[in-house]
Amino acid sequence: MSRNLLFSLVVVAVCVQASEGQKPNSAPWLLCSDFWYRTIEEQVPTSDLHNHGPDAGSEEWKAVIEFKLGVRGEPDVPSRDSESWCWYIDQLVRGGRSRSSGDGNAAVAAMAPWPSYDCEKVRPDSIEAVICKDRGLSALDRQLSDVYAIASKKAANKHLPQLKAQQRGWIKGRNECWKSDDKGGCVRDGYIHRIAELQARYRLVPSNGPLRYVCGGNSGNEVIATFFQTVPPTLIAEYADSVSLMYLHSSGSGARYQGRNEIFWEHQGEALITWGYGASEMRCKKGL
Repeated sequence: MSRNLLFSLVVVAVCVQASEGQKPNSAPWLLCSDFWYRTIEEQVPTSDLHNHGPDAGSEEWKAVIEFKLGVRGEPDVPSRDSESWCWYIDQLVRGGRSRSSGDGNAAVAAMAPWPSYDCEKVRPDSIEAVICKDRGLSALDRQLSDVYAIASKKAANKHLPQLKAQQRGWIKGRNECWKSDDKGGCVRDGYIHRIAELQARYRLVPSNGPLRYVCGGNSGNEVIATFFQTVPPTLIAEYADSVSLMYLHSSGSGARYQGRNEIFWEHQGEALITWGYGASEMRCKKGL
């Protein structure tokens, strides 16, 4: 197992221990949460030898984090008051890091700026070239490469051809980001969701479930859901003869997951589930 993937799994394991008994929507491993700030502080210390430093999560703290990662002032760094900033920093820290101790303080040195492929062999006007020029996207590419390698081993001979075909399709879709006004953001979202998808489908991270949700008071009408501690959190739900992977989206209350044509919105033990385009909403309760 690569050091990058191992570090990711260690962080998730720590989060699981800290959040035992909590519902998916209150999980402390969500980006930009207090727990996430403390986790980043542990990996990229900003305090001095006397434990004096900015408050984790503050504007000053974020500026110091950027400085220690060697990205302060770079044009591709998202605004510090956005969730995209947390995504960016999270991928930098998990994507690859090394420590130096010039003055006795632990500092994170600039990580290798290249992705998993040879940047000298790509077309200058391609999406691959965009990734080569972006430190954060390069880190995401390396992380995906690690996750894909582990998934391939779990797929073995039975499902490996299907996995390879899906990955080729994903790469083709990623390269369509050249049509986007925000190419970097498009590519970043693609990597983040693909990494989470592989981690969930191939059970590479801890999970909660399967959990049974009975819909409309009919025990024969049920949805089986398994929640995965990916970033962002995901669930895989089964209904009738179909399966859907959904990602957690921000909501005013409860945990709202959304897939291609499915929505799973849980609040206080009850879930509102829409399965399929134009389908009616089902009211479901968690079963035993």
